[in-house]
Amino acid sequence: MKLSMKLADEAPDDDATNRWFAVEAGAQIAIRRHGPWTCWSLFLSPSHYRSRARHNRAHHSRAHHSRPSAPDRAAHRRRMPLKSLALPLRRLLSTSSSGTNIAMPPKRKRSAAQPEAPARRSTRTSKVAAALPDPTDDVLSSKEAVAKAVHGLSEMEQRLHREVRKQRLAVQNSDLCRDKPKTTRKPPVEAQTNGGSADTNGADAEAQTEHVAPEKGARRPPAVNSDRLPLPWSGRLGYACLNTYLRAATPPVFCSRTCRLSSIIDHRHPLADPSQPEHATKNRPDKTKPAEVERGLAFVQSLGVANAADIPKMLRWNDRYGIKFMRLSSEMFPFASHKEHGYKLAPFASDVLAEAGRVAAELGHRLTTHPGQYTQIGSPRPEVVTAAVRDLEYHNELLSLLKLPEQQDRDAVMILHMGGMFGDKGATLDRFRQEYARLSDGVKRRLVLENDDVVWNVHDLLPICEELNIPLVLDFHHHNIVFDPVMREGTQDIIGLFDRIKATWTRKGIRQKMHYSESTAAAVTSRDRRKHSARVKTLPPCASDMDLMIEAKDKEQAVFELMRTFKLPGWDLFNDVVPYERDDEPRKAVVKKIKKGKKASGEDQVEVIVPEREVGPESVSMGGTEKRVYWPEGMEEWLRPKKRQVNKANGKAGADEGTNGDEEAIKEEEEEREG
Repeated sequence: MKLSMKLADEAPDDDATNRWFAVEAGAQIAIRRHGPWTCWSLFLSPSHYRSRARHNRAHHSRAHHSRPSAPDRAAHRRRMPLKSLALPLRRLLSTSSSGTNIAMPPKRKRSAAQPEAPARRSTRTSKVAAALPDPTDDVLSSKEAVAKAVHGLSEMEQRLHREVRKQRLAVQNSDLCRDKPKTTRKPPVEAQTNGGSADTNGADAEAQTEHVAPEKGARRPPAVNSDRLPLPWSGRLGYACLNTYLRAATPPVFCSRTCRLSSIIDHRHPLADPSQPEHATKNRPDKTKPAEVERGLAFVQSLGVANAADIPKMLRWNDRYGIKFMRLSSEMFPFASHKEHGYKLAPFASDVLAEAGRVAAELGHRLTTHPGQYTQIGSPRPEVVTAAVRDLEYHNELLSLLKLPEQQDRDAVMILHMGGMFGDKGATLDRFRQEYARLSDGVKRRLVLENDDVVWNVHDLLPICEELNIPLVLDFHHHNIVFDPVMREGTQDIIGLFDRIKATWTRKGIRQKMHYSESTAAAVTSRDRRKHSARVKTLPPCASDMDLMIEAKDKEQAVFELMRTFKLPGWDLFNDVVPYERDDEPRKAVVKKIKKGKKASGEDQVEVIVPEREVGPESVSMGGTEKRVYWPEGMEEWLRPKKRQVNKANGKAGADEGTNGDEEAIKEEEEEREG
């Protein structure tokens, strides 16, 4: 291939002379001279490379060379070193197309030491290399690496939460969420009649409900609370469903054992070995054997009987520590109101519930229930209403089988929420009236309504309660979330409705009750403020003889906290627990055999390290003689023995530092000390 070249203008610098040649085929040759060294570079155009590739295709095939890939071809086009084309380049440089000879230094051996060629430097490469961390610095052990990774992830999560919270507050504080001034004034809520709320404009009702109250975020007006306290206290404080101290006992005591529908269906089949007790892995229902509906029904009913059998234990525990008010769990009898798998409580649960009612009557305790949020008789869907009626009948049967005395039976109420608004409050109230009229007398006698934290406030429910003779449960926490301009957030304004609310109870001869709870400290939005705090800090301005249900995460411990704070009756009946240790449960003796060298005679001798502890059935999990049942907030783990950790050095299980009452750990420590 013949190439013609033209000599470009020489650079004035003699030490680094650059000569450029324009090649007719589209290539360029650069000559850079650094002292005695000369660097040659050949730049080929795409057309030149393609012609060169076609010329040498046969040669590449014979030499078993594959065609260069696209990146390689691009690299050749950008810069091809002259080393691979030394002979053709020498011929090109020796003679130009015009016959002008270019002086070339003769090649000869140089015996003298030559200076090193200048190293190519790249500022970008050096900066990147300097920025990269040393890989040897990151060589950590597996445990350190995991801890470092977990710490990094936790920091990322915290940064994400902070950023989300910042953006959310920015949106809430902006004009996007701020109520716009209205030119027309809405009529006051008190002017509404018993027909219900004025928000009956279909889909706009929910939006209007949001605009009735001021801003619900951090910019909302401060709550206006009353400084009145119901002291001296003569009422009853209660908690809902679960006792944290008894739940952590051995064996646990609680009333909400449940299962899945699939478990009921599986237990229609007999066990693989009916002579042995059921085991989660070794003795499960054998699905190859024929199924019987009665067998699955017996399984779920046994759970309900076990739940009801723990009620007397919980009542006696409450009475021991001054608590005489409790809400029974709606999950006591799993799926009792289910359409397909439901069942009646009588006669299989009649005796166990009657025993629970006898203990409640003996101790003078009040028992109530609270059907779930999906029990809505004002729903526009017939299937939802049918399921709600079944659930109400189940709760009525549960309370009726307790066989309580007349007044206690009258006070055993079922608290119900109105439910959703379904686009129109007026239409929902009309459906509620129709369905309420169809309920049985037993359900009507026990049913009470409660204001919620989503749609229905006190002003919405009080007229319908007065119309249908239904008691109204005032929930202070819900009122602080769903309120209106007439009744501001806080406990001050709601006091004006106390007389009307109490009248809904006295007309039916039922002792009034109220609910009190508080939001978590970090709650800002309405959704976050619905969550209950672990414990409450104060009492609402209710009557001093009120039955007050404390709805808090720590259950009975929240009641204890109020007792201690305000020195309420019973505050001196309990003491703090010893961390990770319980004195109210039976324990076997821990003994150790004396080693052979210390035997006084030929008989085996033992040394008792931890003596046996015997506790009567009635005293198990009752707090012991010192009544240690109170645990500080956040320290629920103190109720259970501390987990043992395995010492990786010797492979033995050892107790955590500060553990008391771990018999096996004490035994091992004694053996190591003897050795």
